[in-house]
Amino acid sequence: MPMPCHAYFRFYEELNDFLHPSKHKKEFPYAFQGTPSVKHVIESIGVPHPEVDLILVNGRSVGFEYRLRDGDRISVYPVFESLDISPVIRLRPKPLRNSAFVADVHLGRLVRMLRLLGFDTLYRNDYDDPEIVRIAAEQTRIILTRDRHLLQAGTVTRGYWVRSGVVDVQVREVLRRFDLYSQIRPFKRCLRCNGPVEETPKADVFHLLEPKTKLYYDRFYQCRHCEQVFWKGTHFDKLKGKVERWRRRA
Repeated sequence: MPMPCHAYFRFYEELNDFLHPSKHKKEFPYAFQGTPSVKHVIESIGVPHPEVDLILVNGRSVGFEYRLRDGDRISVYPVFESLDISPVIRLRPKPLRNSAFVADVHLGRLVRMLRLLGFDTLYRNDYDDPEIVRIAAEQTRIILTRDRHLLQAGTVTRGYWVRSGVVDVQVREVLRRFDLYSQIRPFKRCLRCNGPVEETPKADVFHLLEPKTKLYYDRFYQCRHCEQVFWKGTHFDKLKGKVERWRRRA
């Protein structure tokens, strides 16, 4: 039986979240036989390929199809959405600027907050994994998930494993990862259905309003899809405060 070959991996920054603590921020050996692709090995180590943006083998940039050789030293870097590394071969197209998402069943509260900030975010609590992958591919959306295995589907090109279970922290994670601060357009999407929200004359929605709302408010906004009506009531200042906190870069 032939002796196994060895390659030496090091993962950088948040990619260490997927590794055992003993492998954090250090080079470690990986034993293999044959000529496996670097993509296969990275995922067998536990890192979903959509989280990876740059692979250097012995100091040279390679693609996912590269076949491991004995003695290779491999550096694996996370997504660089806010940094132009186009002089180096990347594993995906240029950084995103108009970002749209599809989220899994575990992220309903995050979805509402992303819509609050103006981001096009699809969500249903009955989406299964194949449907999420299909929507992402057909509509060029980024998958947001709490299930790292979802990102290992071969057709997934963009995705992010949301680390935190706390919605405020989740929002900051997504804003930082995809460098979305300049794209925040609050109160432009319906929190319920994701449709566009536009200002509408009071007369057009008068029949939908409660008596006190008719009396005390004059400016109204309506979702063009589900026709839900919004106004700047007592809850508005609280939501505005959330937006301003998220706008400040950590």
